[in-house]
Amino acid sequence: MPISKDFTSILTKDWEINFLQCYPNGFLKYTELCNLFQLTAATHSEVGGISFSDMQEYNQAWVLSKMRVEIKRLPKWKDNVTVKTWINSLENSRSTRCLELYIGDEKIVGCETFWAVFNTETRRPEALALPHEHFEKYLNDKATASLFSRINLQQEFEVIGERVVQLSDLDIVNHANSVKYLEWCLDCVDANLLLNQDLVAFEMNYLKEVSLNDAIQIGQNETVFTISKAGKVCFGLELELKD
Repeated sequence: MPISKDFTSILTKDWEINFLQCYPNGFLKYTELCNLFQLTAATHSEVGGISFSDMQEYNQAWVLSKMRVEIKRLPKWKDNVTVKTWINSLENSRSTRCLELYIGDEKIVGCETFWAVFNTETRRPEALALPHEHFEKYLNDKATASLFSRINLQQEFEVIGERVVQLSDLDIVNHANSVKYLEWCLDCVDANLLLNQDLVAFEMNYLKEVSLNDAIQIGQNETVFTISKAGKVCFGLELELKD
């Protein structure tokens, strides 16, 4: 679709937290926080003419490669929040997008995401086929205090769970949605840690896609989690907890 007349290089979008998005304590789930970021990023790409629909003319889609989230506190049921997003960099097949979540003027969550352009037929990365010069790139504006780190996946992991990828796990790109990996891992974490908001940051690396009917294993080594398929790590998650 054409670039919207309402397009701006920095987008803000308001959301109201509903009860379906919350834990039993009334605070937003970490997975739903990531969904809000994903939906806001999708809105910005839509108004800017680089959405999934636009890219499908070239058999392309955005896929998440890395994500870092730093949390001051979580919003709760009925809170009205604002998500702000902008592109930090976009070149060839790679893009870094920043997101921040506010209640009023207070920033309570920062997020950095690293995306790749993915050919939905070959399932391989390639350069973005659409123009993007109308997006101003904010190279010096970051949303998190720390940069992406390299999660140590070259260690022994205990298998703590197994599952088969279901239809409900898939998204429009026909693979498990990025938030599902986080959900599978957090379901294996002590519930009190999440309910008490002891999780102050987390980082995710996406290495390989998983698809319908794939058998996956969830691994853990202290605060690092993995999703593996056929003995190969497809995803890594590292949790950062309160001191």
